[in-house]
Amino acid sequence: MGMTIEFLKYFFEIVFFISPVIIFLIISISLMGLYVGKIEKWSKFDSLYFAFITATTIGYGDFTPRRKVSKILSVLIGIQGLILSGILVAIAVSSVTEVAKHFLTLK
Repeated sequence: MGMTIEFLKYFFEIVFFISPVIIFLIISISLMGLYVGKIEKWSKFDSLYFAFITATTIGYGDFTPRRKVSKILSVLIGIQGLILSGILVAIAVSSVTEVAKHFLTLK
């Protein structure tokens, strides 16, 4: 249990430090999603749903943009989602590495 607590401690310290970038990406994804929804005449909920399904690269296909501007913005949403996912994975790997170093030097 100690390793898990240490991992979470390191993880959230780094997330807190990088939070302006994370918040910027989340807000940007949301705003672009809302704009795509406005262009495509979707509800706000459906627009945000589309944005986060696209950003996480799941892409169920239940909402698909029809207009050129919407398609371009969808690609940008996907790229920003990849960046956000990459940042979170990098933070997790860094946290695991720090915890492993800490616990391996104790032995």
